[in-house]
Amino acid sequence: MKDYFLLAFSNLKHRGLRSWLTILGVFIGIAAVVALISLGQGLEKAITGQFSSLSADRLVISSAETNFGPPGSTAVRKLTEHDLNIIKTISGIESVIPRLVRVAKVEYKDNSFFGFLGSIPDDKKQADEVYSAFNLEVEKGKVINPEDKGKVVLGGDIVENKIFNNNIEVEKTILIQGKSFEVFGILKKSGTFQINQAILMNEKDMKEILNIGDEIDIIAAKVVDKNKIDQVAEEIKRKLRKDRNEKIGEEDFSVQTPVQALSAINTILNIINVVVSGIAAISLIIGGIGIANTMFTSVLERRKEIGVMKAIGAQNKDILTIFVIESGFLGLVGGLGGALIGLSLAYIASFSANAALGNNLFQVSPSLPLLTASILFAVIIGIIAGLLPSFQASKLKPVEALRQ
Repeated sequence: MKDYFLLAFSNLKHRGLRSWLTILGVFIGIAAVVALISLGQGLEKAITGQFSSLSADRLVISSAETNFGPPGSTAVRKLTEHDLNIIKTISGIESVIPRLVRVAKVEYKDNSFFGFLGSIPDDKKQADEVYSAFNLEVEKGKVINPEDKGKVVLGGDIVENKIFNNNIEVEKTILIQGKSFEVFGILKKSGTFQINQAILMNEKDMKEILNIGDEIDIIAAKVVDKNKIDQVAEEIKRKLRKDRNEKIGEEDFSVQTPVQALSAINTILNIINVVVSGIAAISLIIGGIGIANTMFTSVLERRKEIGVMKAIGAQNKDILTIFVIESGFLGLVGGLGGALIGLSLAYIASFSANAALGNNLFQVSPSLPLLTASILFAVIIGIIAGLLPSFQASKLKPVEALRQ
């Protein structure tokens, strides 16, 4: 067997340029597989991390949306205090917190942008619960309390990314919808990009500057027993349907648990992974065709060599083994190189994405099973691609081969 490998390696080395051009096809296929799947896994971790702030004992009630935008901003029928009171009466709910999330024009000196505003409840206990639920901590200054009128807290990205092209610090004044607000605090960077880019203000202030009535964008409900969160969610749906005189499946609101939200995201990510893997697999098959083509050409060029080997006693299985080893070796080298290149591309893409976003959400973790499977798949593709040419070579008769 050692002689088989030495002879196969010597033959490939002798045809160096052709061998490397053949391996290039496998390089591209495996690199595409490893890079795309690694990026898909990194994307899954990044998006999953956005849900880390959602506790297992909380569910979110919101209006059905007609377009993309902040929750509630494009709803046909808004949630109201009436809906809030219905939810409060449901058994199994410990507390409910109404929230407002809107977009407003924000100005500082000569710069402006449209940013997300998030409300802090007027009730001190509810406000503390919001800070606790989202793990909100200030890096500078203080968090706002219900009595802190005319003050705001900025997300870390607003300061770090220098959205205003000017340094903004605590105690500075910014304009929101043309009204002045003091920067009371700056939040520490969190794993949730919505929080990092948000401006928090008291609910009364938000209702005043945006002329909001009794509308509610989101209702966050905390259940007594997290193991019964699904039953509580169904009861909320039943009562709201009854109040609104709606049928099942025709609701103009949604009740979502953290598990449901994460499950929906994972389903989408799995579909994306399947699609990109299919695209990458096509590249790998093309690489396999390149190996088959090289091996067929090799058989034609080495007929005399095959004839000599058979004339001095080589059997069909010996010729078959040598050619299969050659094709498998092409797949192996292509797989190893492609895996390294693919992983490098994934890291480069991850670094570029994080640099563009200004955080480290997008992480790529080397997956040993993925790398091993990719390399083995490349070897298998190489062997399969070389089987027919190898079988053809093994069947050559010595006399006919030597005549070529």
